[in-house]
Amino acid sequence: MANPDWASIFQIKAGNLNKGDSWRLEFDDRLVPDLPHPGWKQYIRNTGARFKCTMCGRTWPSNRVMVVFNMHLTYGQGVVKMRRFRQNCKRCTAAPMEIPDITPENIDILLENLVEKIRIKCYHEDLGRGNRPPVNLDVKSPHEPNHCEACRSGFCTRNDTFNKKM
Repeated sequence: MANPDWASIFQIKAGNLNKGDSWRLEFDDRLVPDLPHPGWKQYIRNTGARFKCTMCGRTWPSNRVMVVFNMHLTYGQGVVKMRRFRQNCKRCTAAPMEIPDITPENIDILLENLVEKIRIKCYHEDLGRGNRPPVNLDVKSPHEPNHCEACRSGFCTRNDTFNKKM
């Protein structure tokens, strides 16, 4: 899904936040899990997505796609920066890291959960709802740390730690 689609879906979901504030969503591939800038809040989730190698055309699903959100509200202006961690093809030598194609349903779930976290972390509201889990894809092979950007950077985890954090 194209970046403007993420932003427009986020705008719709963020419309229910505090009426005087405006929010925007930005992509930032420099975000590092567990190191938000001072004053910023963090939210991390794993989700399901598909990848396609730009070299050979091979596709593969993964349910271990890390997405990091950092959020900040100041003087009525809210900003969310997000990073989708990439994977590369295990068949191609020197394959580039590919951006995940997250299903529309999982984008909706991620952004719904994000807005819930904004309510908790930026507005100190807690509606008592838990995170909606992502829709898992049919994955036939195990997660491959050597082809995962988050694993290679030391951020990925095989258990559900990041889905329970922050």
